[in-house]
Amino acid sequence: MSVLKFDSYEEVIKRANNTTFGLAAGVITKDLTRGLTFAQQLQAGSVWVNDYAAVCNQAPFGGFKQSGHGRELGRYVLKKILY
Repeated sequence: MSVLKFDSYEEVIKRANNTTFGLAAGVITKDLTRGLTFAQQLQAGSVWVNDYAAVCNQAPFGGFKQSGHGRELGRYVLKKILY
């Protein structure tokens, strides 16, 4: 995980979303409400708040943008492989 300094909220959203792949993102903050608001604006397959790379088998996993072939884990993978 990269840790980047920023001057404004808008700047960090723009920088975080300025990627070709959008695989994953993490938000570390003391203000959980602001962190969740920030997380909703990120264009990434997985977004964690005050954690990184935590995986739950019931939650969908997969990339965003040019990063993959759809969702895995949870009910999403069942639809993909069974239908």
